[in-house]
Amino acid sequence: MAVVRTRVTDLLGIEHPVVQGGMAWTATAELSAAVSEAGGLGIIGAGHMPTELLREQIRTAKELTDKPFGVNLMLLTPHIDELVEMVLAEGVHAVTTGAGNPGKYMPAFKERGIKVLPIAPSVALAKRLESIGADAIIGEGMEAGGHIGELTTMALIPQLVDALGVPVIAAGGIADGRGVAAAFALGAEGVQVGTRFMCATECTIHEDVKLRIVKARDRDTVVTGYSTGHPVRVIKNKLARMLMELDRENKAEELEALGSGKLSLCMCQGDLDMGSIMAGQSAAMVDRIQPAAEIIEDLMSGAVTVIDRLAEMPDRVGA
Repeated sequence: MAVVRTRVTDLLGIEHPVVQGGMAWTATAELSAAVSEAGGLGIIGAGHMPTELLREQIRTAKELTDKPFGVNLMLLTPHIDELVEMVLAEGVHAVTTGAGNPGKYMPAFKERGIKVLPIAPSVALAKRLESIGADAIIGEGMEAGGHIGELTTMALIPQLVDALGVPVIAAGGIADGRGVAAAFALGAEGVQVGTRFMCATECTIHEDVKLRIVKARDRDTVVTGYSTGHPVRVIKNKLARMLMELDRENKAEELEALGSGKLSLCMCQGDLDMGSIMAGQSAAMVDRIQPAAEIIEDLMSGAVTVIDRLAEMPDRVGA
C-alpha cells in the first residue's frame, strides 16, 4: 500500500493520514480497532454514552488492537466531566472534540500525553482552539453528515491552512482517493472520513442502514434543525420531512423533542423511516460494504494515483 508521511502521521504515530470519524452509535470499538489495525486512527464515538459503557468500549478496543486509537468527546454531553475523567484514567492516544471548547480539559490531556484534535467549522474557532493547545485541527465542511457548519470543505480548508501553524485534517465529503488528493492539494495533512466507514464490514450499525447508504444518490441528503441553531445533515426519510416542516414553522422545541433518540433508533434498530440516518453528501459515492483495511487501501492508493497523474500534467500540456 502507498504510504504518505505528513505531520499528522508523525503526531499520531500512524501509518496513513486517515482519521475515522467519531460517529455516535456508529463508531464502536470494533470499527475503531479495525481502522487502527489498518494503519489509520480509529475513533470511538462517545456521544451521550454512559461512562461505564465507554470504559468497556475503550477496553475492548485495547483487546482488539495495540495500535493508537482515540475517542470522540461531545463537549455538550451532560456528564462530560465524568467521561473525560474516565478517558484520562483509561488512557487513549488521542481525543477528537466537538460541540464546545476543550480548554477546560487541555492541561489534563497534555499531562497524560493525549493528543487533542478539535473539530472546527470556522477559522475563528480554529484559531482559538490552536491558542489553547490543540495539536491539530479537524476542519469539517458542511458536506459532512451529522452536525455541520456553514462553510464547504473546499472553501474552509485552505483558509485554515493559511491561518494556523498546527496541521489541518480535512473532513466533509471525502470518500475516495480523489477526495484525499484534493485535501492534500488544499494544504491539509490528513483526512477524516466518516460516511464511508459506516459501510465497513466491522461497523456494527444495522445492516439496513448500510444498504441505504449504498443505495444513496447525489441529492439524497438534506439538512434539518436550522431553527435550533444546530443543523444536522441526514439522508431523506419520513423523520427528515417532519423535522424540515417544523423548521419551516420555526418550532425549535418541538423539533428537538421529535429528534431525541432517533439516531440510536436508526443505527441500532434499523428504523429507516423514523430513525435519523446521519450521513454526508459522499454517501452517493459509497457503493459497497467492505473491510476497513480495504477502504484505507482504496483511499491511499487512489490518492497516490491522482497525485502521480497530476504530476505528469505539465508534460501533457507542453510546459
